Amino acid sequence: MAGGHMKYRHLSRSSSHRQALLRNLVTSLFKHETITTTWHKAKETQRLAEKLVTLGKRNTEASRRRAHQIFFTPEKMVPKLFGPIRDRYLKRPGGYTRVLRVEPIKEDQAESAILELVDSRRDMRFAMTAKTLARLGKDEEINEVTARNVKKVTQFRKNGVAQLRGMVERMKNVQDNHLPDKRRVYPEDKWRRDMHLK
Repeated sequence: MAGGHMKYRHLSRSSSHRQALLRNLVTSLFKHETITTTWHKAKETQRLAEKLVTLGKRNTEASRRRAHQIFFTPEKMVPKLFGPIRDRYLKRPGGYTRVLRVEPIKEDQAESAILELVDSRRDMRFAMTAKTLARLGKDEEINEVTARNVKKVTQFRKNGVAQLRGMVERMKNVQDNHLPDKRRVYPEDKWRRDMHLK
């Protein structure tokens, strides 16, 4: 159908290759709870991961069979999905994964991203919020964006406020022990400076 809306990203692969790729990525995501890949692969993997967590929350025999079909290593991943991951997201209404853009990692400069399960032990937004709070001075107030992030990272996390306070204290101790200064995100290369001067 010409001009029709694309229902999913084809990722320049055949159907079987794309399904194998997404199954592999989602298995790695549930194994490590965070993966780094290209932006488009992360967005497609996110769709499949959200469906898997929903299957885990249903906890029926049919949902277990479906999860067995998706994971490459179901004997390890299915008990994890229907155990600790199900318990973690039982009260959360949705939004079990997060995609964060990062600088390109591959040599071809493809858009890269981090795909992670929220409220996990390796939650990037939780760590970044704690780092921001740790860098605040005694007289400084929390801005609106940081306050919103604090609410997001502690809202559904079990003992979220206490965990955030503990991480902020650890970050302050690290800062006191000689934390490097902030670096520029895109450092200007010497050859670029020379090119502009001439």
